[in-house]
Formats: sequence, structure tokens, C-alpha cells
Amino acid sequence: MSRVGKYPVAIPSGVTVTAAGKTLTVKGKLGELKIETTDDVEASVVDGKVWVKTKSETKRARSLWGTTRANINNMIKGVSQGYKKTLDITGVGFKAAAQGKKLNLNLGFSHDVVYAVPEGIEIKTPTAVQIEVSGTNRQKVGQVAAEIRAYKPPEPYKGKGIRYSDETILRKEGKKK
Repeated sequence: MSRVGKYPVAIPSGVTVTAAGKTLTVKGKLGELKIETTDDVEASVVDGKVWVKTKSETKRARSLWGTTRANINNMIKGVSQGYKKTLDITGVGFKAAAQGKKLNLNLGFSHDVVYAVPEGIEIKTPTAVQIEVSGTNRQKVGQVAAEIRAYKPPEPYKGKGIRYSDETILRKEGKKK
């Protein structure tokens, strides 16, 4: 069983964490994030560190203990450094273009796919075949990247589609004559 919850989360310089009741607010140079703790765990700020403790020894409290600590750690890293996922587009004629709060994708369909960028997420296209999704909320950045990838996931024969930059595609052999 993991004991991640027993370790404190260090607060780096430039980040302020305030605990008011069940709400924990994290402010940094990139923005502000809030989390609501459950009745089973409590978070407190002591000497530049965030401590998460369980209120009871139930199974639910023990499982939320480490989860809450990991979420707080992700929030602190998000407002200080931010998160970024890079997607690569492979295929002849496939391209992407970010225009304001919309992402236009040309993926070989009879129509262009237009993706509305959610609040708190920034999408850039350094090249026509590369998409950078960035933001402070780790879950949101991953969700947006997964939604964009789902429009045209990579296929195993030629590797065409949208993939993460660090993803490897297991290629299959084509049919024989």
C-alpha cells in the first residue's frame, strides 16, 4: 500500500497556499487553483509545507489521503511551472492551426474539425503538424490533449493520425501477396 500522503508538500518561493475551512487555494505566477477537501481528510499549512492528514482510519479516508496530497502537489507545480503536452500529426495533408480560442484541424475528413479551447488552456501550433497544449491544471491539460487525439488516433499500419510526441506506435505488417 502506498504511503504518499504522509509526506508533506513543500511550497516553493513565489507560491502562496491558504487553507480556509475545507477549501485550499494555491496562487502562483501562472494563476490560481482551488481544491475542496472531503470530510475524511484535512489539509493544513505549517512552516512552508502542506500537510494532509486523515480524520479517521476508514478505507475511504486512507485512499483519499494520498490522492488529496497528490492533487495539492500537482496544483503547486501547475501554478509555478505549468504543464504542457505536445501532439504530433502524421499524414499527407493533415494539419492544424490555432486561431484565438479555436483549433482548426484538417484530418482528411470531408470537413474541417473545429475544437473550442476550454477556459484555462492555451493551445499553440509552432508548425502545421505540431500542437502544444499548456495550462496550470494537470487534469485539464491531459483531458484536452486526449480529446484532440481522439479525433484521429494513430493507426497501426502507416502510423497516420494524431499522437503524443513521446508515444511510440506499434506498427503492423501489411497483407502479403
